[in-house]
Amino acid sequence: MTPGADIRAFMIRLGHEFAHPELLIRALTHGSVATPTRPDNQRLEFLGDRVLGLVMAEALFSADLQASEGQLAPRFNALVRGGTCAAIAREIGLGEVLKLGRSEMLSGGRRKEALLADGMEAVLAAIYLDAGFDSARKVILRLWADRLDSIDDDPRDPKTALQEWAQSQGMGPPAYEQTKRGGPDHAPVFFITVRLADGQSAEASGAGTKRSIEQAAAQILLDRLEGRK
Repeated sequence: MTPGADIRAFMIRLGHEFAHPELLIRALTHGSVATPTRPDNQRLEFLGDRVLGLVMAEALFSADLQASEGQLAPRFNALVRGGTCAAIAREIGLGEVLKLGRSEMLSGGRRKEALLADGMEAVLAAIYLDAGFDSARKVILRLWADRLDSIDDDPRDPKTALQEWAQSQGMGPPAYEQTKRGGPDHAPVFFITVRLADGQSAEASGAGTKRSIEQAAAQILLDRLEGRK
């Protein structure tokens, strides 16, 4: 098949020219537009997650020969989590070429973190199937290069960091409460409050997954506790 101009431009941004562009088209196809003859990207997402994980584990293992498993694990999690995949997807304009149904397009699907993260993983699987592991590794290491170079020694996610802060103060784990839910069923908006045992709390709201809004609330409270906001 001959890819359109938008797909060819995306291949340039991605840094891989597909010998089998139908793999890339499938990787960009969301379930909202899939048909029995046009499969979505979920199976590719499953595979891409594993390809990304192996490349990141290998890179971290080689980069710091003295790091313990306890040090490597949070670095790994920071590099492969959905927020990181979505951020890289935005950097290469993946949202612009996602194949979405009308409802997803109207609800801002090209900007949704979960769809971008899933699409990014599916694209990595497509590269792996198109040209093998070495080609997939080359693309991943180039796209993730800045994050690999600047990975923090302690890149914990906000919920983990907040829980450890609370424990250091002799408190139990923070409590997360969904206070409201809005928006249509296919694009819910969550309103989350996180509260510590001493009464301190923070709120966050937005579209995406419930967990991502919990992370946002935890970060707001962390910033407040550390005097950053």
